[in-house]
Amino acid sequence: MIGMILFVLLLLLILSVPVAATLIALALFLDEFYSPFPLVRALGDVLWSASDSFLLIAIPLFILLGEILVRTGIARGTYEALESWLSWLPGGLLHANIGTATMFSATSGSSVATAATIGTVALPQGEKLGYNPRLFTGSIAAGGTLGIMIPPSINLIVYGFLTETSIPRLFAAGLIPGLMLALLFIIGTALLCYWRPAMGGPRRYHDWPTRFRGLRHLLPVLILFGVVVGSIYAGWATPTEAAALGVIGAMIIALVMGRLGWRIIVDALDGTMRTTGMIMLIIIASYFLNFVLASTGITRELASFLQGAGLGPYETLALVIVLYIVLGFFIETLSLMVITIPIVAPIIIALGFDPVWFGILLILLIEMALITPPVGLNLYVVQGVRERGSLNDVMIGALPYVLIMMVMGALLIAFPSIALYLPSILR
Repeated sequence: MIGMILFVLLLLLILSVPVAATLIALALFLDEFYSPFPLVRALGDVLWSASDSFLLIAIPLFILLGEILVRTGIARGTYEALESWLSWLPGGLLHANIGTATMFSATSGSSVATAATIGTVALPQGEKLGYNPRLFTGSIAAGGTLGIMIPPSINLIVYGFLTETSIPRLFAAGLIPGLMLALLFIIGTALLCYWRPAMGGPRRYHDWPTRFRGLRHLLPVLILFGVVVGSIYAGWATPTEAAALGVIGAMIIALVMGRLGWRIIVDALDGTMRTTGMIMLIIIASYFLNFVLASTGITRELASFLQGAGLGPYETLALVIVLYIVLGFFIETLSLMVITIPIVAPIIIALGFDPVWFGILLILLIEMALITPPVGLNLYVVQGVRERGSLNDVMIGALPYVLIMMVMGALLIAFPSIALYLPSILR
């Protein structure tokens, strides 16, 4: 049955059937051939219960927040400010790519939005100064993955929704690992460019007055991060309410800076509707697929199989990690999450692992899937912004950062307190 599910799923995805339609078709296929009673009669009720959640409203609001920041050009000032502080390191502008992605991740909640924004700002500079196109584009793609680790994160909201885990605790758990991963990116880039200077580009030095003048460009992002995440941690707002506050704050900041117009608002709303429609259709369709899987007993049988296989907790965890790495090569990340979490998460949690900690480890694996071919979404986003050269350059340039993510995963497993320290304080 599992083999049949994977075969049908991969076949429909290879045929370019939309992901939501693929999930619904797979659910109907399982209902027809494996269910003892017609589950399709419950389709309407299941889809309504999946969409009738106040928490899910946070998703379009965080998307709108990112759209406003992208279209008002606030990210460009952030890039220039961080470039003056970081470009003296071996690798030069590569560190500005990672640093700006880290800052932008604290407000966008989306890896695609982060990668597209940083790419738009950084690629012209890299080409002008003659940087190695491989590592330069790879750093942008890898930096973009931080958008789903550092809070607020749309993917963490999806994980919390599917596993009924506290969103504030997940946001708190993602902060230290996200910053650590960004630091590892910078250290790894500096070491690689120190060893192979041709991989980077010219280092740039700025005087101290220029650096301090640039700090004012960081204020909009820091203010929004304080409004969104601070209101959640202080207990003043739910994640959905905090997202609404972030949208209002972004519009006020853009208005004060003289960058908010009707055209920008219309374009931001249009982009938000398109992205939200895609995400919500996938979530709702996966909810029905998971309902069918549970009703046919496959979830229970899979759990019993793993428990009866004689594997220890960490052996089972290693098997799950390998599963996500392999599936990440072929399945889009959001689809991968919503298909697998309802099956995998209960098994891992039953083995004694903390659901918050597993959520952060899972997000790290999803980050890897964003920059591993053949369907690593961030690779295509960066290449789309670049509009020249070969996609292979981006793929090869991202490989060192995949290795760094593996190191981060090992650290999370060896030291769970990296993710659990801040949630324990909140508790």
